[in-house]
Amino acid sequence: MLNTLLTGLATGALYAVVAMVFNIMYSTSRVVSLTTGHLAMLGGVFGAWLIGGFGLPAWVALPIVLVGGAAFGLFTEAVAIRRVLASGSEHLWVLSTLALGTVVQHLMALWWGTEPKKFPRLFEQDYGAGLWDQKYWLPIALAGLAAFGLAAFYRGTVLGRVFTAVSEDPFAARARGIPVERVRGLSYALAGMLGALAGFVAGQLTYAFFALGMWLTLSGFIALAAGGLGSNLGALVGGLLLGLLGALSTYFFGAQYQQSVSVGLLLLVLLVKPAGLFGTSSVRHV
Repeated sequence: MLNTLLTGLATGALYAVVAMVFNIMYSTSRVVSLTTGHLAMLGGVFGAWLIGGFGLPAWVALPIVLVGGAAFGLFTEAVAIRRVLASGSEHLWVLSTLALGTVVQHLMALWWGTEPKKFPRLFEQDYGAGLWDQKYWLPIALAGLAAFGLAAFYRGTVLGRVFTAVSEDPFAARARGIPVERVRGLSYALAGMLGALAGFVAGQLTYAFFALGMWLTLSGFIALAAGGLGSNLGALVGGLLLGLLGALSTYFFGAQYQQSVSVGLLLLVLLVKPAGLFGTSSVRHV
């Protein structure tokens, strides 16, 4: 039972970080990008490739994975977001980001293969470590550090305040001389790095698998909606709650009910509190 709870917490921590990646992208573009889970998938696959295939140590492979995540984040913004926002077509980004995510997933299946592959150990540790295994504690630690770090970033740095200004009113921000497109690109690069880091850190738990992209996108979105869009604390709580419920449902009823529990959590939260547990409905006076 303890192992089930710890697995649920670790998996939920991964969902929470993916939900935070959603928030970073949303903060400057008001877009919920459906490529978010694919960032984690790419981080896990390329991490396994660099460490397992080339024999690179983890501390060398990690910066390469982070740069790759930032590059894919910038590519997403340039290809699937920028032109859509410039055209003024509302919600067309759903199709553009979904299409990009689908293409990336299929390309990874062709190159990496369709079978899950084991992710190498990041630190020297015996496989009999049990509840103290790094595959559990690394995702949990990352989720806590990410939530704390993002809060400090948005409240205590100039760039974080710029992100907030662009989120509140991009037209006013542009009038004050803020390069909105460049700031949006920076936010997507930051989101890409965090997403790739999540996949790299949680690779031992999820394995390196091409199909993780859509699964993590859906799970991260449910965690985001449950916790409240725009709230990183909500993302953390929503992700952990979703992970625990999924693990417990698998333990008591079987894995076939895990998806039903996830969707049920989303429906329950939206019925009781549509803005999410920590979300707020803002009214803008014109």
